[in-house]
Amino acid sequence: MAKAFGIVNFAGNHVRVNGLQDHRPVAAFSFLGRYRIVDFPISNMSNSGIDHIQVYARRKPRSLNDHIGTGRHYNINSKSGRLRMLFSMAGDTHNLYNNDIASFYDNLECIEVETAPYVVIAPSYMIYCQNYNELIESHIASDADITMLYHTVDNAKEAFLNCNVLNLNKQKGILSMEPNHGTAKTRNISMDTYVMKKELFINLIHKAKKISSLYTLADVINHECGELDIRGVSHRGYFAAISDFKSYFNANMSLIDIKTARSLFNPDWPIYTRTNDSAPTHYYDSAKVHNCVISNGCTIEGTVEHSVLGRGVTIKEGAVVKNCVVLSGSVIGKDIHVENMVVDRNAKLIHVSEICAEESDPKYIERGDTL
Repeated sequence: MAKAFGIVNFAGNHVRVNGLQDHRPVAAFSFLGRYRIVDFPISNMSNSGIDHIQVYARRKPRSLNDHIGTGRHYNINSKSGRLRMLFSMAGDTHNLYNNDIASFYDNLECIEVETAPYVVIAPSYMIYCQNYNELIESHIASDADITMLYHTVDNAKEAFLNCNVLNLNKQKGILSMEPNHGTAKTRNISMDTYVMKKELFINLIHKAKKISSLYTLADVINHECGELDIRGVSHRGYFAAISDFKSYFNANMSLIDIKTARSLFNPDWPIYTRTNDSAPTHYYDSAKVHNCVISNGCTIEGTVEHSVLGRGVTIKEGAVVKNCVVLSGSVIGKDIHVENMVVDRNAKLIHVSEICAEESDPKYIERGDTL
Protein backbone atom coordinates (compact mmCIF):
# COMPACT_ATOMS: atom_id res chain seq x y z
CA MET A 1 0.00 0.00 0.00
CA ALA A 2 1.25 3.48 -0.83
CA LYS A 3 2.02 5.72 2.12
CA ALA A 4 0.04 8.58 0.62
CA PHE A 5 -2.86 9.39 -1.64
CA GLY A 6 -2.64 12.31 -4.01
CA ILE A 7 -4.66 15.45 -4.58
CA VAL A 8 -4.26 17.64 -7.66
CA ASN A 9 -5.57 21.02 -6.54
CA PHE A 10 -7.07 23.52 -8.98
CA ALA A 11 -5.71 27.01 -9.64
CA GLY A 12 -7.14 29.73 -7.40
CA ASN A 13 -8.19 33.34 -7.91
CA HIS A 14 -4.57 34.47 -8.13
CA VAL A 15 -4.19 32.62 -11.46
CA ARG A 16 -5.68 34.25 -14.53
CA VAL A 17 -4.65 33.28 -18.06
CA ASN A 18 -6.59 35.62 -20.33
CA GLY A 19 -8.25 34.04 -23.34
CA LEU A 20 -7.31 30.40 -22.83
CA GLN A 21 -8.93 30.14 -19.40
CA ASP A 22 -12.29 31.30 -20.76
CA HIS A 23 -12.69 27.92 -22.44
CA ARG A 24 -11.09 25.40 -20.05
CA PRO A 25 -9.39 25.15 -16.65
CA VAL A 26 -5.62 25.71 -16.50
CA ALA A 27 -5.12 22.00 -15.84
CA ALA A 28 -6.56 21.23 -19.29
CA PHE A 29 -4.33 23.69 -21.20
CA SER A 30 -2.46 22.20 -24.11
CA PHE A 31 1.26 22.29 -23.38
CA LEU A 32 4.17 21.76 -25.75
CA GLY A 33 1.88 20.45 -28.47
CA ARG A 34 0.88 17.08 -27.04
CA TYR A 35 0.53 17.34 -23.26
CA ARG A 36 -1.98 18.90 -20.88
CA ILE A 37 -0.67 20.65 -17.76
CA VAL A 38 -2.48 18.17 -15.51
CA ASP A 39 -0.32 15.39 -17.00
CA PHE A 40 2.67 16.57 -14.95
CA PRO A 41 1.29 16.30 -11.39
CA ILE A 42 -0.55 13.06 -12.17
CA SER A 43 2.56 11.53 -13.78
CA ASN A 44 4.67 12.59 -10.79
CA MET A 45 2.23 10.80 -8.50
CA SER A 46 1.96 7.71 -10.68
CA ASN A 47 5.74 7.41 -11.02
CA SER A 48 6.03 7.81 -7.23
CA GLY A 49 3.75 4.82 -6.62
CA ILE A 50 0.71 6.89 -5.65
CA ASP A 51 -2.28 5.23 -7.30
CA HIS A 52 -5.18 6.85 -5.44
CA ILE A 53 -5.49 10.35 -6.90
CA GLN A 54 -8.20 12.98 -6.62
CA VAL A 55 -8.27 15.75 -9.23
CA TYR A 56 -10.30 18.80 -8.23
CA ALA A 57 -11.92 20.98 -10.89
CA ARG A 58 -13.35 24.43 -10.30
CA ARG A 59 -15.18 25.33 -13.50
CA LYS A 60 -15.67 24.23 -17.12
CA PRO A 61 -14.49 20.67 -16.45
CA ARG A 62 -15.53 19.02 -19.72
CA SER A 63 -12.18 19.14 -21.53
CA LEU A 64 -10.32 18.10 -18.39
CA ASN A 65 -12.69 15.20 -17.79
CA ASP A 66 -12.38 14.07 -21.42
CA HIS A 67 -8.60 14.10 -21.18
CA ILE A 68 -8.31 12.28 -17.85
CA GLY A 69 -10.94 9.65 -18.65
CA THR A 70 -10.41 6.48 -16.63
CA GLY A 71 -6.78 7.35 -15.96
CA ARG A 72 -5.46 4.20 -17.63
CA HIS A 73 -2.98 6.18 -19.74
CA TYR A 74 -1.29 7.37 -16.50
CA ASN A 75 -0.12 3.82 -15.72
CA ILE A 76 -2.41 3.59 -12.69
CA ASN A 77 -3.28 0.03 -11.67
CA SER A 78 -6.88 -0.47 -12.76
CA LYS A 79 -7.63 -2.95 -9.95
CA SER A 80 -6.05 -1.30 -6.90
CA GLY A 81 -5.74 2.29 -8.11
CA ARG A 82 -8.30 5.02 -8.61
CA LEU A 83 -8.26 8.38 -10.35
CA ARG A 84 -11.35 10.49 -9.86
CA MET A 85 -12.48 14.05 -10.54
CA LEU A 86 -14.24 15.98 -7.76
CA PHE A 87 -16.02 19.32 -7.66
CA SER A 88 -17.16 22.01 -5.28
CA MET A 89 -20.89 22.49 -4.83
CA ALA A 90 -20.42 26.28 -5.04
CA GLY A 91 -20.18 26.36 -8.83
CA ASP A 92 -19.44 29.38 -11.02
CA THR A 93 -22.17 31.51 -9.46
CA HIS A 94 -20.23 31.91 -6.20
CA ASN A 95 -16.71 32.49 -7.49
CA LEU A 96 -15.34 33.95 -4.25
CA TYR A 97 -16.57 30.97 -2.27
CA ASN A 98 -15.53 28.42 -4.85
CA ASN A 99 -12.03 27.88 -3.44
CA ASP A 100 -10.02 24.77 -2.67
CA ILE A 101 -11.11 24.53 0.97
CA ALA A 102 -14.76 24.61 -0.13
CA SER A 103 -14.05 21.77 -2.57
CA PHE A 104 -12.27 19.70 0.06
CA TYR A 105 -15.05 20.34 2.57
CA ASP A 106 -17.74 19.30 0.09
CA ASN A 107 -15.80 16.09 -0.59
CA LEU A 108 -14.65 15.26 2.95
CA GLU A 109 -16.17 11.80 2.72
CA CYS A 110 -13.92 10.99 -0.25
CA ILE A 111 -10.87 12.17 1.71
CA GLU A 112 -11.80 10.37 4.93
CA VAL A 113 -12.23 6.96 3.26
CA GLU A 114 -8.65 6.99 1.94
CA THR A 115 -6.62 4.44 3.90
CA ALA A 116 -3.16 5.92 3.28
CA PRO A 117 -1.84 7.83 6.35
CA TYR A 118 -0.38 10.74 4.35
CA VAL A 119 -1.55 13.04 1.59
CA VAL A 120 0.46 14.75 -1.17
CA ILE A 121 -1.20 17.89 -2.54
CA ALA A 122 0.12 19.33 -5.81
CA PRO A 123 -1.11 22.24 -7.97
CA SER A 124 -2.62 21.90 -11.43
CA TYR A 125 -0.94 25.04 -12.81
CA MET A 126 2.74 24.27 -12.18
CA ILE A 127 5.05 22.18 -14.34
CA TYR A 128 7.90 20.25 -12.76
CA CYS A 129 9.11 16.73 -12.02
CA GLN A 130 9.41 15.46 -8.46
CA ASN A 131 9.72 12.07 -6.79
CA TYR A 132 7.00 12.37 -4.16
CA ASN A 133 8.08 9.12 -2.52
CA GLU A 134 11.42 10.74 -1.64
CA LEU A 135 9.55 13.83 -0.41
CA ILE A 136 7.33 11.66 1.82
CA GLU A 137 10.35 9.85 3.29
CA SER A 138 12.06 13.21 3.94
CA HIS A 139 8.88 14.46 5.64
CA ILE A 140 8.66 11.40 7.89
CA ALA A 141 12.36 11.57 8.81
CA SER A 142 12.11 15.26 9.73
CA ASP A 143 9.12 14.65 12.04
CA ALA A 144 7.62 17.89 10.68
CA ASP A 145 3.89 18.58 10.63
CA ILE A 146 3.93 19.81 7.02
CA THR A 147 6.59 19.70 4.32
CA MET A 148 6.38 22.21 1.47
CA LEU A 149 8.23 22.24 -1.83
CA TYR A 150 9.77 25.48 -3.07
CA HIS A 151 11.95 26.63 -5.95
CA THR A 152 14.55 29.39 -5.66
CA VAL A 153 14.48 31.77 -8.63
CA ASP A 154 16.57 34.81 -9.58
CA ASN A 155 13.97 36.56 -11.73
CA ALA A 156 11.23 37.17 -9.18
CA LYS A 157 11.06 40.88 -10.03
CA GLU A 158 9.52 40.21 -13.43
CA ALA A 159 8.20 36.64 -13.15
CA PHE A 160 6.12 34.53 -10.74
CA LEU A 161 4.24 37.69 -9.71
CA ASN A 162 1.01 35.75 -9.08
CA CYS A 163 2.74 33.20 -6.84
CA ASN A 164 3.48 33.09 -3.13
CA VAL A 165 6.99 33.30 -1.71
CA LEU A 166 8.24 31.53 1.40
CA ASN A 167 10.16 33.25 4.17
CA LEU A 168 12.52 30.66 5.66
CA ASN A 169 14.73 30.51 8.73
CA LYS A 170 18.26 29.07 8.64
CA GLN A 171 16.93 25.56 9.26
CA LYS A 172 14.54 25.89 6.29
CA GLY A 173 11.59 26.21 8.62
CA ILE A 174 8.80 28.28 7.07
CA LEU A 175 8.14 31.49 8.97
CA SER A 176 5.42 32.84 6.66
CA MET A 177 4.07 33.03 3.12
CA GLU A 178 3.30 36.19 1.22
CA PRO A 179 2.48 37.21 -2.36
CA ASN A 180 5.40 37.96 -4.62
CA HIS A 181 5.31 41.74 -5.08
CA GLY A 182 8.33 41.83 -7.39
CA THR A 183 10.46 43.73 -4.88
CA ALA A 184 13.40 41.30 -4.84
CA LYS A 185 15.26 39.43 -7.55
CA THR A 186 15.90 36.19 -5.63
CA ARG A 187 12.92 34.54 -3.99
CA ASN A 188 11.83 31.12 -2.73
CA ILE A 189 8.68 30.51 -4.76
CA SER A 190 6.09 28.28 -3.12
CA MET A 191 5.24 25.36 -5.39
CA ASP A 192 1.88 24.86 -3.63
CA THR A 193 2.99 21.28 -2.93
CA TYR A 194 2.39 19.89 0.55
CA VAL A 195 2.95 16.62 2.41
CA MET A 196 1.16 16.02 5.70
CA LYS A 197 -0.81 13.42 7.62
CA LYS A 198 -4.37 12.89 6.45
CA GLU A 199 -5.73 13.74 9.92
CA LEU A 200 -3.91 17.07 9.97
CA PHE A 201 -5.19 17.89 6.50
CA ILE A 202 -8.78 17.26 7.61
CA ASN A 203 -8.24 19.40 10.72
CA LEU A 204 -6.92 22.25 8.57
CA ILE A 205 -10.00 22.07 6.35
CA HIS A 206 -12.28 22.44 9.37
CA LYS A 207 -10.14 25.22 10.84
CA ALA A 208 -10.12 27.18 7.58
CA LYS A 209 -13.92 26.94 7.31
CA LYS A 210 -14.25 28.19 10.88
CA ILE A 211 -11.91 31.17 10.38
CA SER A 212 -13.25 32.39 7.03
CA SER A 213 -15.26 31.05 4.11
CA LEU A 214 -12.73 32.75 1.84
CA TYR A 215 -9.70 31.01 3.32
CA THR A 216 -7.69 28.79 0.97
CA LEU A 217 -5.36 25.96 1.94
CA ALA A 218 -2.37 28.31 1.55
CA ASP A 219 -4.11 30.84 3.82
CA VAL A 220 -4.73 28.41 6.66
CA ILE A 221 -1.21 26.96 6.44
CA ASN A 222 0.23 30.48 6.57
CA HIS A 223 -2.03 31.14 9.59
CA GLU A 224 -0.58 28.07 11.32
CA CYS A 225 3.11 28.83 10.67
CA GLY A 226 3.62 29.87 14.29
CA GLU A 227 1.88 26.79 15.69
CA LEU A 228 2.98 23.96 13.41
CA ASP A 229 6.41 22.71 12.39
CA ILE A 230 6.41 23.49 8.66
CA ARG A 231 9.56 22.69 6.70
CA GLY A 232 10.65 23.68 3.22
CA VAL A 233 12.38 21.36 0.74
CA SER A 234 14.19 22.89 -2.23
CA HIS A 235 13.29 21.65 -5.70
CA ARG A 236 15.89 21.19 -8.43
CA GLY A 237 15.29 21.04 -12.17
CA TYR A 238 12.82 22.67 -14.52
CA PHE A 239 10.01 24.69 -12.95
CA ALA A 240 7.27 26.83 -14.49
CA ALA A 241 4.13 28.37 -13.03
CA ILE A 242 1.34 28.99 -15.54
CA SER A 243 -0.22 31.87 -13.63
CA ASP A 244 -0.86 34.34 -16.46
CA PHE A 245 -0.84 34.53 -20.25
CA LYS A 246 2.81 35.55 -20.61
CA SER A 247 4.01 32.72 -18.35
CA TYR A 248 2.10 30.20 -20.50
CA PHE A 249 3.71 31.55 -23.66
CA ASN A 250 7.19 31.68 -22.11
CA ALA A 251 7.00 28.15 -20.69
CA ASN A 252 6.18 26.71 -24.11
CA MET A 253 8.92 28.75 -25.78
CA SER A 254 11.55 27.79 -23.20
CA LEU A 255 11.18 24.07 -23.85
CA ILE A 256 11.96 24.41 -27.55
CA ASP A 257 15.58 24.50 -26.37
CA ILE A 258 16.72 20.88 -26.08
CA LYS A 259 18.95 21.52 -23.06
CA THR A 260 16.05 23.06 -21.16
CA ALA A 261 13.74 20.24 -22.23
CA ARG A 262 16.17 17.64 -20.88
CA SER A 263 15.90 19.23 -17.45
CA LEU A 264 12.18 18.36 -17.46
CA PHE A 265 11.86 15.19 -19.55
CA ASN A 266 13.68 12.11 -18.31
CA PRO A 267 13.29 8.66 -19.91
CA ASP A 268 13.26 7.15 -16.41
CA TRP A 269 10.47 9.50 -15.32
CA PRO A 270 7.91 9.48 -18.15
CA ILE A 271 5.21 12.12 -18.48
CA TYR A 272 2.06 10.26 -19.46
CA THR A 273 -0.69 11.71 -21.61
CA ARG A 274 -3.63 10.62 -23.70
CA THR A 275 -2.30 9.43 -27.06
CA ASN A 276 -3.63 10.30 -30.47
CA ASP A 277 -3.14 7.76 -33.25
CA SER A 278 -2.86 10.15 -36.18
CA ALA A 279 -0.46 10.12 -39.13
CA PRO A 280 3.05 11.59 -38.87
CA THR A 281 3.50 15.22 -39.85
CA HIS A 282 3.74 15.77 -43.62
CA TYR A 283 6.49 18.17 -44.70
CA TYR A 284 6.07 19.35 -48.30
CA ASP A 285 8.99 20.36 -50.55
CA SER A 286 8.17 24.02 -49.90
CA ALA A 287 8.30 23.59 -46.10
CA LYS A 288 11.03 25.30 -44.07
CA VAL A 289 11.08 24.35 -40.39
CA HIS A 290 13.71 25.49 -37.91
CA ASN A 291 14.00 25.10 -34.13
CA CYS A 292 10.43 23.95 -33.45
CA VAL A 293 8.37 21.40 -31.54
CA ILE A 294 5.98 19.80 -34.03
CA SER A 295 3.26 17.34 -33.00
CA ASN A 296 1.91 14.52 -35.13
CA GLY A 297 -0.75 14.95 -37.79
CA CYS A 298 0.39 18.38 -39.03
CA THR A 299 0.59 19.47 -42.66
CA ILE A 300 3.36 21.98 -43.35
CA GLU A 301 3.90 23.71 -46.68
CA GLY A 302 5.17 27.06 -45.42
CA THR A 303 7.85 28.36 -43.02
CA VAL A 304 7.80 27.66 -39.27
CA GLU A 305 10.47 29.08 -36.94
CA HIS A 306 10.88 28.77 -33.18
CA SER A 307 7.29 27.69 -32.62
CA VAL A 308 5.21 24.95 -31.00
CA LEU A 309 2.56 23.27 -33.13
CA GLY A 310 -0.16 21.07 -31.66
CA ARG A 311 -1.68 18.04 -33.35
CA GLY A 312 -3.26 18.43 -36.77
CA VAL A 313 -2.13 21.99 -37.49
CA THR A 314 -2.09 23.09 -41.16
CA ILE A 315 0.45 25.61 -42.44
CA LYS A 316 -0.30 26.55 -46.07
CA GLU A 317 2.26 27.39 -48.74
CA GLY A 318 3.91 30.80 -48.34
CA ALA A 319 2.75 31.18 -44.74
CA VAL A 320 5.31 32.27 -42.13
CA VAL A 321 4.82 31.26 -38.49
CA LYS A 322 7.41 32.64 -36.08
CA ASN A 323 7.58 32.55 -32.26
CA CYS A 324 4.07 31.15 -31.94
CA VAL A 325 2.16 28.55 -29.96
CA VAL A 326 -0.43 27.06 -32.33
CA LEU A 327 -2.94 24.69 -30.75
CA SER A 328 -4.42 21.62 -32.40
CA GLY A 329 -6.55 21.80 -35.52
CA SER A 330 -5.66 25.38 -36.40
CA VAL A 331 -5.09 26.54 -39.99
CA ILE A 332 -2.64 29.23 -41.11
CA GLY A 333 -3.62 30.17 -44.64
CA LYS A 334 -1.56 30.84 -47.75
CA ASP A 335 0.97 33.72 -47.58
CA ILE A 336 -0.10 34.76 -44.06
CA HIS A 337 2.53 36.01 -41.62
CA VAL A 338 1.92 35.21 -37.93
CA GLU A 339 4.38 36.18 -35.21
CA ASN A 340 4.42 36.16 -31.38
CA MET A 341 0.90 34.77 -31.07
CA VAL A 342 -0.96 32.03 -29.21
CA VAL A 343 -3.45 30.61 -31.71
CA ASP A 344 -6.13 28.66 -29.88
CA ARG A 345 -7.63 25.39 -31.01
CA ASN A 346 -9.36 25.17 -34.42
CA ALA A 347 -8.76 28.83 -35.28
CA LYS A 348 -8.45 29.69 -38.98
CA LEU A 349 -6.29 32.56 -40.26
CA ILE A 350 -7.27 32.86 -43.90
CA HIS A 351 -8.45 36.44 -44.62
CA VAL A 352 -5.58 38.47 -43.12
CA SER A 353 -2.15 39.03 -44.61
CA GLU A 354 -0.30 39.65 -41.36
CA ILE A 355 -1.03 39.35 -37.65
CA CYS A 356 1.94 40.07 -35.42
CA ALA A 357 2.71 41.21 -31.89
CA GLU A 358 5.80 42.34 -30.03
CA GLU A 359 7.95 39.53 -28.63
CA SER A 360 7.65 41.06 -25.15
CA ASP A 361 3.85 41.20 -25.41
CA PRO A 362 2.42 38.15 -27.24
CA LYS A 363 -1.26 38.16 -28.21
CA TYR A 364 -4.08 35.63 -28.37
CA ILE A 365 -6.42 34.42 -31.12
CA GLU A 366 -9.71 32.92 -29.91
CA ARG A 367 -10.58 29.26 -30.09
CA GLY A 368 -12.48 28.40 -33.27
CA ASP A 369 -12.25 31.97 -34.56
CA THR A 370 -11.84 32.84 -38.26
CA LEU A 371 -9.71 35.82 -39.21
